[in-house]
Order: sequence, then C-alpha cells, then structure tokens
Amino acid sequence: MHEKFVGDDYEKDMQRMAADPTTQEWWKLTDPCQQAIENRASGEWWAAMEEVFHTD
Repeated sequence: MHEKFVGDDYEKDMQRMAADPTTQEWWKLTDPCQQAIENRASGEWWAAMEEVFHTD
C-alpha cells in the first residue's frame, strides 16, 4: 500500500475520519483481518518497508 496525504492538517483530518460512524463500522469489519508485523516500530500499526519496484 502507498498512502499520500493531500491536505493541511494530517492529525485533524485523521481525527475527523476516526469520528465518522461509517469509518468506525468499516474498521470493525476489517481490523480483525489484520495482524501487526513483529518488526514494526514501537507505536506503529504498519511496518515501513523498502520499495522493491516502482511503475508509473
């Protein structure tokens, strides 16, 4: 996955997204499908990875 934020206030936008009832329902469905990677940094959900290939 690649994520690119386009906006002015990432933290505020993430708080708005987390407060959205539809997003909360989606997370209830999808969170059980995820497993945390053992080598992720402390406090992170996702692990940073080296880009293997890139296409435009």
